[in-house]
Amino acid sequence: MEMSEDPEFCSMIDRLREEIENDTGEVPAAFGELAATDDPDELHRLLTAPGQPLWAREIAAYVLGVTGDPRAFEALVLLLNHRDPERCVTAAHALARLGDPRTARAAAALATNELRAAYALLPVRLLAELRAPESAPALITVLERRLRTGDPHWRVGLACVEGLGALGDPRARPALEAALPHPRLAAAARRSLTRLDGVR
Repeated sequence: MEMSEDPEFCSMIDRLREEIENDTGEVPAAFGELAATDDPDELHRLLTAPGQPLWAREIAAYVLGVTGDPRAFEALVLLLNHRDPERCVTAAHALARLGDPRTARAAAALATNELRAAYALLPVRLLAELRAPESAPALITVLERRLRTGDPHWRVGLACVEGLGALGDPRARPALEAALPHPRLAAAARRSLTRLDGVR
């Protein structure tokens, strides 16, 4: 697929153009040139050269990632851990398509880092999409932490509940049952438990 036909790429380019316009008032010519570049060596150079703006690194990492170039891995993991959720979405999309065996371990480490619990939503969703051996144990761990009274990260817990239902791993049953009393998680937990019952 050409990048111009990739909806996620087009959405990223629109977002970055708006960010640049809001920040500097003018989009540099290099932006359009980079958005049209598909030379992997040039993209890697931009990804690693000192002094490159974040938008250039994000475009380069995304294009390399979705085309399966492992040189994008480290940059995409950093973007997956970014405070801006839209950057995390883009990074997760590219990492899911990169096919790097390190991705699940990295996503599990980010998802289970309690100091970054507020930013765990996209790593959790990525783990569910990857369906890797690390996925269910990490999602169970994160869900159990989100069941604590007064925990503010209920959306992360909801993503865990939904992901565990999609994975269909029977080890998730105790955590999903523990989620049933939580009003924001109960309906999704019931659906996920029903899915587990269907894979017996």
